[in-house]
Amino acid sequence: MKINEIKKVLSGFSLFHELNDLEITKIASISIVRTWKKHSHIFLQGDPLEHVYFIYEGKIKIYKSDVNGKEQIVTIMKKGEMFPHIGFFRKGDYPANAEVLEPAIIIAVPVSQFENILIETPELCIKVFRILGERIIDLQNRLEEQILNNTYEQIVKLLIRLAKNYGSAQEDGTIRLKYEFTNTDLANMIGTTRETISRTLTKMKKEQLIEADEEGNMILSLQTLMKEIHLF
Repeated sequence: MKINEIKKVLSGFSLFHELNDLEITKIASISIVRTWKKHSHIFLQGDPLEHVYFIYEGKIKIYKSDVNGKEQIVTIMKKGEMFPHIGFFRKGDYPANAEVLEPAIIIAVPVSQFENILIETPELCIKVFRILGERIIDLQNRLEEQILNNTYEQIVKLLIRLAKNYGSAQEDGTIRLKYEFTNTDLANMIGTTRETISRTLTKMKKEQLIEADEEGNMILSLQTLMKEIHLF
C-alpha cells in the first residue's frame, strides 16, 4: 500500500478526521501495513508494547488469560477502530492478547515515533485523550454491570451492546446479530460459563425475547431487551 493510500485509509478514522494533509502525511510516513490470517496473534500479553494498530479490514479479539489459562474477553474490535488505547501513554508490555477473528488488514504505527507527532500536534493529542475517555467510560459501565447486576441482567446487557456494535438493522425495526460469537465467547465476555449462556439463551427464545433465523443469527429487539432490565 502506497503512502497516498495509507493517508486515505487513516483519514477515515475519527482520530484523524480533522488533520491537515501535512499532519496525516507525517503519520502515514511512519505507518506499516500488514495482513493477518485468521487465528493468528498480533501480540501476546506481556510482549513489549511497541505499536498501536488501526483496523482497515477484519475483526480482532482482545482478551486476557489467567494463570490457569482461562480466557476473559475484553472486547471485540472491528474496522475503523484502534487498539490498544493505552498504547500512546503506557511504557512496558501489552496488557492483553490480540487474536485475529477473521482475515485482517491492519496499519501499525510505532509508539515512539507517534509520540513525537503528538507533541508537534496538540489537536491530535486532545482527540486521543477524548477517545481514551470514551473507552474508560465503556469499561466502567461494564465493570458496574458485573458488580451490580446478576448474571441474567449481564447477559441481556451484553446482547444489547453486541447488537448496537455489530448488528444490522432490519426493516421491521429488529436487529440481526450474525452468528459469529460462540456461547463460550459470550461467557468469556462477562465471566460466566458456557452452560449458563446456553440455558439463558434457550429460556429467552422460549419466552420470545429473542429469535433465531435459519442461519442461526439472533434477531433482537432493543426495546424488548431494555424493557426486560427496566431501561426503557
